[in-house]
Amino acid sequence: MSQQQPSRRQESTAIKYGDVFNVSGEIASKPIAPQDAATMQSAENIVLGETKKGGPAAVMQSAAAVNERRGVVGHCESTKDQGVTISEAEVAGHRIITEAVGGEVVGQYIRPGPVHMTSPASVLNKDAITIGEALEATALSAGDKPVDQSDAAAIQAAEIRATGHNKIIPGGVAATAQSAAALNARTMLDENKTKLSDVLADASAKLTSDKAVTREDAKGVIAAEIRNRVELATHPGGVAASMAAAARLNQEK
Repeated sequence: MSQQQPSRRQESTAIKYGDVFNVSGEIASKPIAPQDAATMQSAENIVLGETKKGGPAAVMQSAAAVNERRGVVGHCESTKDQGVTISEAEVAGHRIITEAVGGEVVGQYIRPGPVHMTSPASVLNKDAITIGEALEATALSAGDKPVDQSDAAAIQAAEIRATGHNKIIPGGVAATAQSAAALNARTMLDENKTKLSDVLADASAKLTSDKAVTREDAKGVIAAEIRNRVELATHPGGVAASMAAAARLNQEK
């Protein structure tokens, strides 16, 4: 059965990029999709350490939620070939952070002084985002999500790539995630389940070694997460989404 397409009436009620951002071209007429919003949220958490109140990610999340309720876009839908990016530049001692969708700028911030992330060795460069940092960003973007087997599998894949050890390290972040997923499977109420924020808030400290996120790392984690999800798609703002955002940001540095 083919996927049901939104009707003309639904499309006319969609909140598009051009409705909320000063953009032009093809992107302006595209409905804001949930996966685009989740990717922007992950990228903001990695670069800014938070989802900026009233910023592009927050606006996109609100608009995507409305579009999804109206049946214009699906929960796992993204705007094809448009790409969400956050770039940084240092000018006169200030960090200029630019957020873009489809090459069109949707937000820009100026912050004083460069902030250099500290992490264990074996990074590609001093500003590269590490696997541990990407996992910690997930604690912000999807922290309220109960840990399940897909999360545990993705976290294990990330730990293996960070440490180079093809096994679960006792007391490590992957072992903690596996235990949480097993316990959550036997727990009825979501409010009593262990959440991603409980497992990943201090992920860097639980890794015996760390490294900058590469495209290959992100692909491995994405595959692990998808294999263990019924929907065969990554969770918006989850482990795989944060790794993918980190890999894209590192590629731009």
